[in-house]
Amino acid sequence: MTTETITADAAGTWTLGDLPVNRIGFGAMRLTGSAAFHLGTPSDRKRSIAVLHKARELGVNHIDTAAFYFSSLRSANEIINSALSPYPDDLVIAAKVGPFRNYTGEWGTSARPEDLRGHVEENLRQLGRDHLDLVYLRRMRQDSIAEHFGALAELREAGLIRHLGISDVEPRHLAEAQAIAPVMCVQNRFGLDSHNPRTDDILRICGEQGIAFVPFFAIAGKGGSHGAASGHDAEVLAVARAHGATPAQVRLAWTLAQGPHVLAIPGTGNPDHLTENIAAGALRLTDEERDTLDSLRHKAV
Repeated sequence: MTTETITADAAGTWTLGDLPVNRIGFGAMRLTGSAAFHLGTPSDRKRSIAVLHKARELGVNHIDTAAFYFSSLRSANEIINSALSPYPDDLVIAAKVGPFRNYTGEWGTSARPEDLRGHVEENLRQLGRDHLDLVYLRRMRQDSIAEHFGALAELREAGLIRHLGISDVEPRHLAEAQAIAPVMCVQNRFGLDSHNPRTDDILRICGEQGIAFVPFFAIAGKGGSHGAASGHDAEVLAVARAHGATPAQVRLAWTLAQGPHVLAIPGTGNPDHLTENIAAGALRLTDEERDTLDSLRHKAV
């Protein structure tokens, strides 16, 4: 499939509260290196900045990031700030809080509710902003998210946050959060390589309630933070050949086909891969192809 002239609006649009975004955005995790966090080789800073400039040229107006996205030499938020500040009015930047990494890169104790203001302010400082468009509470195995989400709701009332989301949750957590403040989006792991019935329930509930569902690792699959694996199932390869597309594009197209409320945030540090990812928004799978890929996913664990 042709990629050079395809822009992010080919995937369609969604409105996060009062913020319109194209359904295919950009995840900043891979700006820092060949794999997330400290797992890979730090990236070339100029190349990462070029990726962000290319993303904007191709119409990306939704970027997902976090203060804990950094390697030994690179910070995703610092790169975003350097590349895109002063920020365009149409650009929506989403951040996640909850997990914590210290300056050596080691994972620390997850945030307590009273710590979340510091997490939000660190994202603000790194990004050079006076408010965050969207903040996800990333659940870190706690049974209840009420106290943590309540703390973010207070920061929303104070004007530091515009909209709230939750991540790595079950349906009961969504209901718990909605009793405190509006939830604009849910971010869970979701893709052809993982099948979690509770996440399927969340996907359905979000569609019924008009809440955005924003899957992560849609391309990386089992590779997760280490990056996408090189092997692909025969079914994915067959669909890719039929469309003259890459397996990654097929995975993204399948993700977007799950509903108009589904937003994709593929990440990359490669400008060519970025162009391919954006172009996947124009790939339309047939009903038969979707059924084949759905069956493949239901075999996953």
